[in-house]
Formats: sequence, structure tokens, C-alpha cells
Amino acid sequence: MSNDRFERGLERQPANFQPLSPLSFLDWAAGTYPDKVAVVDGDRRFTYRLFRDRCCRLAGALAGRGIGGGAVVSLLAPNTSALLEAHYGVPLAGTVLNALNTRLDAKTVANTVRHAQSRLLIVDHELEEVARAAVALIDTPPELVVAGGSLDGYEALLEAAEPVAVALPDDEWAALSLCYTSGTTGNPKGAVYHHRGAYLNALGNALVFGLSPESVYLWTLPMFHCNGWTFTWAVTAVGGTHVCLRRVEPKPAFELIERERVTHLCGAPIVLNMFAHSADKPARPFAHKIKAATGGAAPPSAIIAAMEPMGFEVLHLYGLTETYGPATVASPQPDWPALGVDERAREMARQGVRYPTMADLLIADGVTLEPVPADGETIGEVLFRGNTVMKGYLENEAATGAAFAGGWYHSGDLAVLHPDGYMEVKDRAKDIIISGGENISSLEVEEVLYRHPAVLEAAVVAQPDERWGESPCAFVTLKSGAEASAPDLIGWCRQEMAHFKAPGTIVFGELPKTSTGKIQKFVLRERARALGSAG
Repeated sequence: MSNDRFERGLERQPANFQPLSPLSFLDWAAGTYPDKVAVVDGDRRFTYRLFRDRCCRLAGALAGRGIGGGAVVSLLAPNTSALLEAHYGVPLAGTVLNALNTRLDAKTVANTVRHAQSRLLIVDHELEEVARAAVALIDTPPELVVAGGSLDGYEALLEAAEPVAVALPDDEWAALSLCYTSGTTGNPKGAVYHHRGAYLNALGNALVFGLSPESVYLWTLPMFHCNGWTFTWAVTAVGGTHVCLRRVEPKPAFELIERERVTHLCGAPIVLNMFAHSADKPARPFAHKIKAATGGAAPPSAIIAAMEPMGFEVLHLYGLTETYGPATVASPQPDWPALGVDERAREMARQGVRYPTMADLLIADGVTLEPVPADGETIGEVLFRGNTVMKGYLENEAATGAAFAGGWYHSGDLAVLHPDGYMEVKDRAKDIIISGGENISSLEVEEVLYRHPAVLEAAVVAQPDERWGESPCAFVTLKSGAEASAPDLIGWCRQEMAHFKAPGTIVFGELPKTSTGKIQKFVLRERARALGSAG
């Protein structure tokens, strides 16, 4: 028996301890605001009472099919009510949610679903062709349910199901969702989220982004991206309203902002840039302020300067799939509003400080874990630890061990720490290219190029892209006597992988190398930047 008087007779029990889970937000919101509009999806509007019922019916449908006990349910859909409902209904059944990137080709979808061992694939009718092609490539394919269209299998699924009650998992460490960090076929990395982490990160979002019951959130950020940065749960946590947007296009987005009085939205800088330079933007500023959170790359001052007169307040967030999305914020200081737009943009472009729900952030030597001085010059790796870091990579112990070396999550991003305690990311150690907010592995593109019969050597780096933020730029050396044009190689890549991963630029010539034969990518990055600036 313990001699600690603060332990004797003070055991953990149901009365004083419940597992943390974002599923609890659904019951709270439906109980508090039963008749308030929870979801707007085109012409359909669901109250919180109906939203909860639909989520519970989805859980009941899965249970009725014997899908539970840690099984995986995948979804391939744009930002629709069905995908939002899956963020509650799937884990309510004890199953794990796997939201798929809608930009992936059939082969990559098949590889991901195969690795996840999905039992059910719910696909939006617009993506049915890709899904059926993917399922045909799998030896033991999942059941396919089509949402929307003339024959709406998803709605039929809900109508025939008995709703289950909202119940929390026995263990908050239980897997909630599975998010893949890339579409590579050789070594897929599925980041496993737990209930505790999703609960806390959602609350962190609500705090940082100022969500409230009056918030109206427009889904310009893909819900498949880190489960919508956990805003799928954060908006419900405050009883706000979700406004679905099937395609991120300026005109319908502006119409929804005006009609629904949208107060918050998120997206990569490309989305803000699209809004800022759209021919459809309103002639006058919106009558109300809209908070816009962006991440993936720092928002250029030109975008901020263009967004503010329209009525947008821009907030810069930073994070990774492995940290449930946002983990740091360039939290505005009291003196920032008085700064000029260029100076303010420089402050906002930094990745800032850790979320209040992230236990610790360290900029240090990735091997020794020695912290860098706060001088704004010394570069170190960005390291995290806390409850809002993934459980690890599914069935990939080597990658998980490497990611958690020394008791920290190693992001692979390189940054400096400024004297005011704000960090600023300077480079991506793993050469990840962020295009339209989505990650592209340079190694994956290089592998495809190397398979072309005319290619001797290839190196891929990020090139500034006015529309997408970044795009792959390939430097290629052809085999002696071989011939291939830039369109030939771009077409080859588009044939072998998802189109958005294909290089937009091909540069032919000898590749710069070190004395040991290693390609000097830093030299190529400078060339690519120059090409991007010139373009």
C-alpha cells in the first residue's frame, strides 16, 4: 500500500477519470445546440441533433457489417458532409479512419488501401472511377460504397442502419485515424493518431484560432490533410458551423463567405494567393472580418497585403502530419499591428512558438540534442515531444524508431531560433516539396525519372511556383547518344505517378557533385530558385 496520503483511497475511477476523445465533442454540441445548424453542404443543412444521428448511424452501419475492433475504413472524397461524418462515425464503431488524398492516382490509392488493410472504402461519386480502378488492383479488396450521384449507396447505408450511442473508447491511446505522409509505393508511412492527441490538438486549434459558438468555418482545407488539421473536431468542440466546399474555387468560396457569414478558414498559401488575385473577388471588403490560417510555407508579404483589404486576418501555423497538423503558431504580438505590411509579414513568416497543447519544442543538433543559441543564425533541427505527436508509423518500426530517437520527434526540418523565442524554418532536410499544401517526395520523382530509358542521372528540388507555392524542378543528365525532350520526360512522369507530382520544369546538363560523387542539391536549389524567379 502506498504511503503517499495523496494516493491512499484516491483511486482512479469512472467518477473522476474519463479517456480524452474528440468523439465527446459530438455529444456535447448536440446536447448544447441541438437545433443549431452544424453542417452546411450545398443545399443541405444539418442541425447538431441530425448531425449526431447521422454519425451514429454510420457507426451502426459499420457494426452491422461486422467492421470494428481496430479495422480500417478508408474514404476518398472531397470536403463533403459524408467525410466530416466519418470523422465521428468511423471511430464511434471502434474502427480507424483513413482519409485519402483526392489527388492520388489509382495505383497509389491501391497501395495505400492495401497497406492500411481497409475493410471498407467509401468514395464520392466524382471519384468512383479512380476508386474502382484501385480496388481492381487489390487481391483482397475492401467493400466499396459510393456516396452521392444517382445511386447514393452511402445514404442508403445510413437509412438502413440503427444508430449507436456516442461512447468513448476504453483507452485514449487507442488508434483513432491513419494519415499517410506521402504516396510513395516502396515505403508507405502511415502516421497513427490516438484519441488523446486529437482531442488536445483540436482544443489547441480552438484556442489559437479563436473559435467560438459563433464561428462559421469554411472547408477550404482538405479534410484528408491531417484530418483537416483536426479542425474536423475543433469546430464541433465549440458548437460552431461547418460549411463544406467541394472544390476550392474563388467565386463559390466568396459567395459562401458572404451568404453564410464565414468567420474562419484555413489553407495553404496557394489558396490565399488564389483568393487575392481572383477576378471574382468582391469590389468592396467583406462586411465582417475573416480569420485565415495558413501553413506549409510562409505567406509572402504580397499575399498579406492583398488579403487584408479584402477583410482577411492572416495567421501563420506550422506543423506536420506526425503532429496532427498545426504544432506552432506565429502568435501576433501587441506591437505587430503598428508595423508596415512588409515588416509585419517578416514577423508573421516565422513559424513562431509551440501550441499551448504541445508539451515541448526544441531547436537543436539532431544527433547530440544540444540546443542552438537564440541568435537567429545557428541552424538546428525542429524537435517536438508531447501528447499531440503521433503514436508512430503503422507497421514500420525502423521509421518510428528513427523519428523518435532520443525521446523527441525529429521533424527533419531545419530552423533557427530568434532572440524573442520565435523559430523560423530555413530548409527541409528531407527535400520535401510542398505543392498546393501537399507533400511531394523528391526521391519518388527521381525514381520515376531514373526508370526512363534515356535518363542517366536525375535530381529533383523545389522550384518557386506562383500558383502552387512550389513545384518539382528536375535536373537531368541523359545517357550518351540518348534523346529525350522536356515534354517527353514530363509526360513520362505524369504517366507513372499522380499528375501533381510530375516536374513542371526539366533542365538538361551535367549535375554538380562533391568529390565523393554526391549530387550537390543546394546548388540545384539555387538554380531552381533563379528559374522560378525568372519565370
